[in-house]
Amino acid sequence: MRTNVSGRTAAVLVALEGLGLASLVVWQILAIAGGDTDSLESAIALVVLTIVGTAAVLAFAVATWRGQSWGRSGAIVTQLLVLAVAWGAATGAFAAPSLALALAVPALIVLVLLVLAVRDAGRAARAETGADGDSRRP
Repeated sequence: MRTNVSGRTAAVLVALEGLGLASLVVWQILAIAGGDTDSLESAIALVVLTIVGTAAVLAFAVATWRGQSWGRSGAIVTQLLVLAVAWGAATGAFAAPSLALALAVPALIVLVLLVLAVRDAGRAARAETGADGDSRRP
């Protein structure tokens, strides 16, 4: 299936989020190397989990670029998780509204693009099948 403009744009933005996570991995490794951690075991576990998350987000970006529904679904869940983190950053004893805004605005933009991509993919899938459900492809 051919990916639409909103899907391609969302895929690029999700890939940028994945690259942001990759830079976080580098920062975490530098913090470990510099001895800036209280617990080495916890720091290593956090690096491993961040690497797994980075791989997942980058895989979602590639799949979204290719027009695969699982990539869009995973990217939507990722944006909802980012929005949850933004909400946490905006509230509580150590609230940082500017950080929350910096997280929430891109996540909302990508979320809207992903929903548009899902809508367009559904429209394209319906166009491939006739009104009676028969496939128009040979």
